[in-house]
Amino acid sequence: MARPKPLSGFPELLPAQRMVEQAVIDIVRETFELHGFASIETRAVETMDSLTRKGEITKEVYVVRRLHAEPGETGDDLGLHFDLTVPLARYVLENSGHLQFPFRRYQIQKVWRGERPQEGRYREFTQADIDIIGENTLADHHDVEAPLVMLEALEKLHTRLGLPPARMHVNNRKLSEGFYRGLGIEDTAAVLQRVDKFDKIGPDAVTELLTDELGLSGQVAAKCVELATICTEDDSFVGRVRELGVHSEMLDEGLDALAQVINAARIQVPGRMVADLKIARGLDYYTGTVYETVLVGHEHLGSISSGGRYDSLATDGKRTYPGVGAADAAAGQGRADRLAQRAELCGGGRGRRADPHHSNAGGGGAARPGNRLRGGPQGRQVRQADPLRRSARHPVCLVRRRERRGEGHSLRRPGRRGCPRVDPAQGRRTSPGDRGRPVAIPQNPRPLVPQPPR
Repeated sequence: MARPKPLSGFPELLPAQRMVEQAVIDIVRETFELHGFASIETRAVETMDSLTRKGEITKEVYVVRRLHAEPGETGDDLGLHFDLTVPLARYVLENSGHLQFPFRRYQIQKVWRGERPQEGRYREFTQADIDIIGENTLADHHDVEAPLVMLEALEKLHTRLGLPPARMHVNNRKLSEGFYRGLGIEDTAAVLQRVDKFDKIGPDAVTELLTDELGLSGQVAAKCVELATICTEDDSFVGRVRELGVHSEMLDEGLDALAQVINAARIQVPGRMVADLKIARGLDYYTGTVYETVLVGHEHLGSISSGGRYDSLATDGKRTYPGVGAADAAAGQGRADRLAQRAELCGGGRGRRADPHHSNAGGGGAARPGNRLRGGPQGRQVRQADPLRRSARHPVCLVRRRERRGEGHSLRRPGRRGCPRVDPAQGRRTSPGDRGRPVAIPQNPRPLVPQPPR
């Protein structure tokens, strides 16, 4: 049988890499549940009408059809969901009679996008979402709560797994749209879509798009670009926007709402959130606060977490269900997992360098960029103290046992001479023939699988 050709953008993990992914998911799930979010799971397919109802995402949707459908047969036009917010809207409408509002939900599930695979971007990946849904109304303080919960989860990934710290960039769609309307622009959605490309193509290219494609004057386009350059860690952005000389009621509402979010974040998570007025979010259903999050030092990966406020995503004609949410990973969770694997928190075996773009994502070893877990005295201490960092061909089994000197653990590793045992009290191999080589034991060892009390 010929060697199968890998599918680009559909990563498959080796067991050691899967352990890291599960560790990331467990931390995220723990954080969500501590804040009162309940877990749900929705189907993988949705109708194309619901998937393409908002925003220009048609090119990203994978269509699902029967292989042996009869010619001319009409049926449900289905596609794989590209995020978890659109399925949530349908779920709330179908189950509103059984839900209590505000409905706090989290969801960790696979999503599919027809994007060009590259570093940090995949066609299939796991996404973690939180949303708070109200019935007809939703209090403004949830605009602050949702991003702070997501930042807490990302901070735990930083402190527990050694991932780089996260910084969230926040804007408000009312601020941007109110500013554009104050300039006399009617098609504000088109301007937002161009400004959303600011980081990728730069201010000059955005100005060219605004003038050539939308027909804006050079002076108006320059004002839009100048607004996009404002980025502050406090509420000083309000004064800088006022200095541009644009006035509108919607602009005032957006400025006040964004200032509340930034001031609350400065108290709860100082230095982790900034007001960035070029953040637009390409999807049309966002109506208020919008967020995008990057890993400090790895900004080239793009946003690892995004979300925002939507006031009319779900409605049945009688009732409207506004909401606010954040996704740890619009392609985000996958990026965090890959960084954790590259940090070798659970190092793989020997083999070729990992290629995350292909289905055999590991090939026996994770990629190894320089980071704080490698090199220097600190790096050596971390590697020596990690009992799970072993070759994938020689897995380590960590089991609970009772020692004479107190509770402890045993490390057993298959070998030709049997399973040598490690005495946690002495940190040395005790089986014959091992020449007494020292083995490092973590200071606070914990069992991988909890055992019932004796």
